[in-house]
Amino acid sequence: MSQKAAFMFVAAVAAAALYSSAVREQSRPRADLASEAAGLTKEYGGALLGALKGAMEGIGPVGAVAFCHDQAPGIAADLSKRSGWTITRTSLKPRNATAAPDDYERKVMEGFAAKIAAGAPAASLSRAEIVERDGARVFRYVQAIPTGDLCLACHGSELKPEVQAKINDLYPADQATGFRRGDMRGAFTLTKKL
Repeated sequence: MSQKAAFMFVAAVAAAALYSSAVREQSRPRADLASEAAGLTKEYGGALLGALKGAMEGIGPVGAVAFCHDQAPGIAADLSKRSGWTITRTSLKPRNATAAPDDYERKVMEGFAAKIAAGAPAASLSRAEIVERDGARVFRYVQAIPTGDLCLACHGSELKPEVQAKINDLYPADQATGFRRGDMRGAFTLTKKL
């Protein structure tokens, strides 16, 4: 082996080792961030579900629509402030125009929808990755929200007239009805600047 060939071989091995080390270092924080995001999603989803169950039992579905309108954004804002993440919900069929997905969220949810059509349960779907946004690195986490039985009172295809009237009053551009149990109703979406 010539001296030049030996040098090239050693350089290639060193470059591969450095690349492998860099990939391990990048994947470790990514895994930690994904785990943190999944935990925050569980906390947020649990807080919303608990509050919604209480509202449904205490004031019924009409009151629950108003409760979600008035209280759900505050739950997300509080958890965002405490955690340092931006935590929201979005949907391909949003109830509120401010919850419309950005291009990234739309692409991810369309991918989820294809997997659901192929038989994957909505509850099993999430995506985590580092992306460039506005010249900065951002960690993004999106987790599908499955439609449960409780959701159908306000998001199903057969709403009581008084529930539909309240939705029309609070959300004139509502698209978030017609779901069936197990459908992906939307997604939790979390971001953190790196």
